[in-house]
Amino acid sequence: MDNDALFLPTPGGFPGFPYDPPYSIQSDLMRHVYESIERRQVTIVESPTGTGKTLSLLCSSLTWLVDENDRARKGQLSQQSTSSTEPSWVAAQALDIRRRELEAEEQAYEQRLAKARKTEAQFRMLARARVIKKQRMAVDLAEERLDEDTYLPDEGCEDNQDNFSPAVRALMEKMNKNNKCNPHSEEAESSCTKIYYASRTHSQLSQLLPELSKLKFSHFALDNVVQDKNTAANTSPPARDASGQKKRTAADVDDGQCEADHRQWRTVPLGSRKQLCINEDARSSQGNLDENCRELLEGKQNKRCLYLPPVGDDARMFDLRDQILASPKDIEDLATAGRNAQTCPYYGSRRAIPQAELVTLSYNLLLQKTAREALGIDLTNQVVIIDEAHNLIPTLLSLSSVRLTSNLLLTSLKQVSVYYQKFRNRLSATHALHLKRLVSFLDAFWKVTLEWMTEKSNSKSGRQDTEVMTVPDFIRILGRKVEGINLLEIEAYLKRSKIARKISRYAVSVSEGEKPGTRPSGVATPPLHTIEALMLALAGASEDGRLIFATMGDAVEIKYQLLNPSALFRDVVEVARSVVLAGGTMSPISAVVTELFAYLPQDRLTTFSCGHIIPTTNVQTLLLTKGPSGSNLEFKFAQQSDRHVVSELGQVVLNFCNVVPGGMIIFFPSYTSLNFAQEVWSQSGLLDKCSVKKKVFLEPQDSSGVEIILREYGIAVKAQTVDKKTGAVLFAVIGAKLSEGLNFSDDLARAVVVIGLPFPNKNSPELQERMRYANRVESRSGVNRPVGGKDPATEMYENMCMNAVNQSIGRAIRHRGDWASLVLIDRRFTSATIRGKLPHWLRGNVAVCDTFGQAMKHLGTFYREKRQRTLG
Repeated sequence: MDNDALFLPTPGGFPGFPYDPPYSIQSDLMRHVYESIERRQVTIVESPTGTGKTLSLLCSSLTWLVDENDRARKGQLSQQSTSSTEPSWVAAQALDIRRRELEAEEQAYEQRLAKARKTEAQFRMLARARVIKKQRMAVDLAEERLDEDTYLPDEGCEDNQDNFSPAVRALMEKMNKNNKCNPHSEEAESSCTKIYYASRTHSQLSQLLPELSKLKFSHFALDNVVQDKNTAANTSPPARDASGQKKRTAADVDDGQCEADHRQWRTVPLGSRKQLCINEDARSSQGNLDENCRELLEGKQNKRCLYLPPVGDDARMFDLRDQILASPKDIEDLATAGRNAQTCPYYGSRRAIPQAELVTLSYNLLLQKTAREALGIDLTNQVVIIDEAHNLIPTLLSLSSVRLTSNLLLTSLKQVSVYYQKFRNRLSATHALHLKRLVSFLDAFWKVTLEWMTEKSNSKSGRQDTEVMTVPDFIRILGRKVEGINLLEIEAYLKRSKIARKISRYAVSVSEGEKPGTRPSGVATPPLHTIEALMLALAGASEDGRLIFATMGDAVEIKYQLLNPSALFRDVVEVARSVVLAGGTMSPISAVVTELFAYLPQDRLTTFSCGHIIPTTNVQTLLLTKGPSGSNLEFKFAQQSDRHVVSELGQVVLNFCNVVPGGMIIFFPSYTSLNFAQEVWSQSGLLDKCSVKKKVFLEPQDSSGVEIILREYGIAVKAQTVDKKTGAVLFAVIGAKLSEGLNFSDDLARAVVVIGLPFPNKNSPELQERMRYANRVESRSGVNRPVGGKDPATEMYENMCMNAVNQSIGRAIRHRGDWASLVLIDRRFTSATIRGKLPHWLRGNVAVCDTFGQAMKHLGTFYREKRQRTLG
């Protein structure tokens, strides 16, 4: 029976929301997300920072999940009731038995998780009481002696189509046999409907747990799901009272669980080995951690990770799985739980996925098909929420690109050639054939690269520093060097056989001058992995892909770039039940629709953009077009290095320092423009004048210095009454380290100033190809452009710029009581198209300042009113 036959109407209220009543924009957002999930839609949500976006997303999606589980139970019982041909009293008894079975299953599962919570608490107590000694592996990675047979490819992998080596596959088969008899095995547990919640970084995901803990969901009770044949056919969602609150059962009230017994969501954080590996020897060993882990997993030469249970004895792994599901954890909590249980949290988290209700993970793990397959993630009919989705398009383009240098290509060719010459008489016919083809491909690729380098070095050739090729053109050039290239076949062999690791190990051992059979000092990332990624990209590429050759000193950089970001994301959209893209500043939303969802039918795509929770009097947005001398303010690339223009800008900043209280953040288009302004202002003494009113800070180009700058900036803002200073000013760069993901609330940002429009470099070959591609797509679609409308390439160019501006603007106004001024300095901001791409919540409250005096008057009035209100 299709559960969707019992349609879930959008609830009027959300009792799980911790604040009663929620703001109207929060209620609207939750109803929109709930309805979009139920209708199997893709939706783009814009909710400004400070409006409770994360809490609203969690509450609405998990409310739907509760109702979906209720619907599934009703579906099971209704199907049994309607399909029965027995007398009514027999059918009713069978229905009651089935209802009790479902209730018993859930109670047994909850008891198991409660036991896991107690076990975890005991582990934590023991961990505090003991000193954990560093354990050594049974066989040291750096000292193990191996014979040459170790470097030979595993037999039996020629025709297998999965992604596991024969050794790992044998272990899995043995484990599966044991698991069939284990009541707690994965085979005994079917996967449940879940929410996949992704964000860009784990630090952003760690902020999810505090919000999750605020939700007020009670444990589910089966008492009144279906009482008889008539109620089994009821199509309404769980009963709610007039306020929208789900009605509690008598048992809940009697047990006093109305407020205290909040639901513990089964939550699993997914991370990489780098974040979760607890084997200190593997972490400290030279080489690549992923490669070290795979060696320890295979357990060859009596070498197996101490934190992995013996094959066939998975009690420890299942116990850790239950501990993970028993209470929500972030990635650090998960690693700690693994250490306390002396069991690998990386593989433990994978075991927990099937029965998880909420899975948190980074973009990379969600968006890459190979990562999903490795983790066992199946998105079919699941709900996907992508937070901070303004980063989605750049992330997709980055994940679909492959970079390699001519040096890496030559290294790969030498490694495979040496390996093939050494072992060709000992290889099976299949291995020998595939490796010979691989050598031919690499040799042809190297010759093409070498010819390009030679032609480039010849000044008479007129060859530019960069050349862009379509994939078919590149394949034709390769075909002149080698006949019968089948990239898919070679890539499939590399993936299936895992031979790249063996080739790399052997080559490193030879290059280090060690005798054959001695383990090299570390397991490095095989160069062939990059070649494999490129071959996969080339094999699957259509007209959307480009190869870019560029000089890089004495070498050549070869980059594959996918021009269409929707290609990678389409795999997610087409199988998931619903996809929610959410962000504080998704504007311009039209850009997201055009680049990611042009293929979707209109009834499957929805958008939602809400206002801010702050009063309109708490923010003012000024567009400044002229400086104190009356000259136009425009910061195109040439003007950014014009001393006169920059000096005029310095006078603007100095005046702002005199009127803005607390902290002020000023964003420049680039580090180059910031450094030039610093030079000019230092020479003229203007920076010294600024520092009389505010302590001056500059964003460091080195990431390691960011935390120190932020800490000192915060201290300076709070100490604003000392030495007649009125706070601090922080000069930063749009699109750099301080322009997104940071919270400059209250006095940390009483003004955010954006200087110029940060258009990307139009000379970039990648950007030029993307813009040409956008125009070609429009011409093929047959859609007529509106009269006076801009072409898609220009729209894309502007959208990339305004997306960066909007992220910088979003650093201020972080909660309902916050207030600040937003000043955009460049006369181009006044154009209708640019203003139309500002965040929806501030478009209607923008003042264009035709003179500098108007801007100062607006600022003075705004801060005077805030000061009077504070004193009053």
